[in-house]
Amino acid sequence: MQKNSLFSEFPFIETSEISLRKIENSDLDDLYSIYSNKNLFKYRPSEAKKNKSTVENMISHFQRDFNKRKTIFLGICLNEDLKRIIGVAEIFDFDAKVNMVTIGYTLNEDYFGKGIATKTVKALLDYLFNTIQVNRIQAYVMPNNIKSKNVLKRNHFTKEGTIRQGIIWTGKGIIDLDLYSFLRSDL
Repeated sequence: MQKNSLFSEFPFIETSEISLRKIENSDLDDLYSIYSNKNLFKYRPSEAKKNKSTVENMISHFQRDFNKRKTIFLGICLNEDLKRIIGVAEIFDFDAKVNMVTIGYTLNEDYFGKGIATKTVKALLDYLFNTIQVNRIQAYVMPNNIKSKNVLKRNHFTKEGTIRQGIIWTGKGIIDLDLYSFLRSDL
């Protein structure tokens, strides 16, 4: 894994339709519309945010987490409007010994059903396998999150199994999670 290149600067990942870019303070309104939507937090390991100042603080935490080489949060944008964030992609849980990372994604509800989450995961796979040279990419999904499971299946992830009552998610308590993975040898 090329962890040094991963954290040398925020990635800018571009495909023919979407781009993943650094989240800036100017993205506050778009980010708030995502992180304040209770429907989107039904399957996320936290709770919806109640005010903009909390989300504003999150933006500085995104930079802090990047500087600590802990997590990368990227805004998902349609190429026709790179100033507007319609979702957030996450790269985290780096394990250099195993050469793997975990990914996550959340879309503004207005963009559901348009293939954007599938394209986001495809862009992450391409970047992480070809630029960063990881061997394993994984994702956790709550068992009843069918839409997210379908995104992973369309990207040829393999369901490895269910972690039964093995994870604590803020706002959810102890839960089950399905684990999906994609290996370099699966390409």
